[in-house]
Amino acid sequence: MTLQSLLGKKIGMTQVFKEDGRVQPVTVIKTGTCLVTQIKTDTKDGYMAVQVGFNETKRLNSPEKGHLNKVGRQFRHLREFRVGDLSDIQVGQEVKMDFLQPGDLVNVKGTSKGRGFAGGVKRHGFKGGPKTHGQSDRHRAPGSIGSGTSPGRVWKGQKMAGHMGDVIVTTRNLEVVKADIENDLLLIKGSVPGGKNALLIIEKSTNAKGNQS
Repeated sequence: MTLQSLLGKKIGMTQVFKEDGRVQPVTVIKTGTCLVTQIKTDTKDGYMAVQVGFNETKRLNSPEKGHLNKVGRQFRHLREFRVGDLSDIQVGQEVKMDFLQPGDLVNVKGTSKGRGFAGGVKRHGFKGGPKTHGQSDRHRAPGSIGSGTSPGRVWKGQKMAGHMGDVIVTTRNLEVVKADIENDLLLIKGSVPGGKNALLIIEKSTNAKGNQS
């Protein structure tokens, strides 16, 4: 079984022209070298997974260096992928994007841009209060956050102002426009989570083409 997941770095967005002349916005992802750094098994770890390293670096502490001794290379990012078969996977094996072809669907996971403290209008899309009839300071207020008698408290998870962004987001069923294996560049239709140089996890989707949403 070939691992159908890899790590990459978001370069930015651009556009390409399709055969019919239409412009297609795409996100450019630099995949680079992804190496299998550890294999976890049912007998030893209680589950089967493959740990992959990405983005070589020299700035690691001693425990991190010791963990990567078997590979002989140092990586800044380590991520695990659950798999059902480990027969064809070995430590030190390089993971390439050759399992992706134009037209395939992928799920891209990344950390969204942090927006700091944001109000209800920006964070949750609230409408805001009335702009007339004597309302002078309620334009972007959230309104009522709960009843007084029952339940007599604010429900946990109530949508209110607070920290926005900087959370893990998965965008599903994005189409692969181009897979440039020679230059380690992956062009994906539309936008993906995160800012420039953000770490991304790309996994091949199991959904059929007709299920794209």
